[in-house]
Amino acid sequence: MAENEKNRITTTIYGRDYTIIGSEPAEHLRHVAHLVDTKMHEISAQNRALDSGRLAVLTAVNATHDYLLLEEKYNALKDELARYKGRDV
Repeated sequence: MAENEKNRITTTIYGRDYTIIGSEPAEHLRHVAHLVDTKMHEISAQNRALDSGRLAVLTAVNATHDYLLLEEKYNALKDELARYKGRDV
């Protein structure tokens, strides 16, 4: 696929249809949509009173939290690797 070409998929997230456009492969876009849908259903199951707007915000907060934890782990591993490479073997 050329650099500027975009993939377009139509998918359903939490009962609503969305068109997602991105440069990533269509399967990746579907996977992301599936993860968002799954997380929204998980959060909704814990609190049925949430409207879709609040549910979407809580889903975004959860995703950002998970991202930051992974980023911290990644940086710790990078630091550990740098220390390892700096040792005399």
